Amino acid sequence: MNNVFDLTDKVALITGASKGIGEAIARIFAQYGAKVVISSRKQADLDELANDIKAAGGQCTGIAAHAGEMAQLKLLVEKTVDTYGGIDILVNNAATNPVYGPSLDCPESAFDKIMQVNVKAPFELSKMVHPIMKARGGGSVINISSIAGHTPDPGLGIYSVSKASLNMLTKVLAKEWGQDGIRVNAICPGLIKTKFSQALWDNDKTLAHFTKRLPIARMGTVEEIAPMALYLATSASAYTTGGLFSIDGGTII
Repeated sequence: MNNVFDLTDKVALITGASKGIGEAIARIFAQYGAKVVISSRKQADLDELANDIKAAGGQCTGIAAHAGEMAQLKLLVEKTVDTYGGIDILVNNAATNPVYGPSLDCPESAFDKIMQVNVKAPFELSKMVHPIMKARGGGSVINISSIAGHTPDPGLGIYSVSKASLNMLTKVLAKEWGQDGIRVNAICPGLIKTKFSQALWDNDKTLAHFTKRLPIARMGTVEEIAPMALYLATSASAYTTGGLFSIDGGTII
């Protein structure tokens, strides 16, 4: 029987991948046979992770790029193809949130940065890989969104707007690209223990406020996100597109 989770000979490109959810996805993709390109802003961090993955028997290369700079994303795609010959899986994981507090206090510069990295970058990067995937017979785009895209997170109003936009972008591209064999889905994590969410879990009282009423009354881990990405990257999800998959301990019930 074929292993539906096998990624042998598949090439995966992951943004925001030097730590957190991106790192966990890179590790599980490599474990299941993918040739993985990890990207973030700092080459040294990428090299350290790539060496660690290779030491465990995986194939991995780090290519630095700023997700908010379209010229750098173009080079990222070109270097990925030069390295491994194509792209079959794209994980749009890079995100930013430079402000916390009432949306009334969000300056124009912060709004622009949030939309640039959280919405425009996934859109443009997906467009760049589209012809590559189409020529290879199809592929999988996985957007890392948030439950903030379903219901606003307190203090994260414009970030929530950006994730709602990413959710709709997921559906739009899924509808338009299905005929090209390209599936597009989004994972919507709840409170996951990462550096990005540290302000929410660093204080025990704050953490308890966010988790005590959840059906699964705790914070999630990056290792609980990565298997969903594996499912969406493989033939196990061959009939799945346009989906928004919440992994949140029941937060939005």
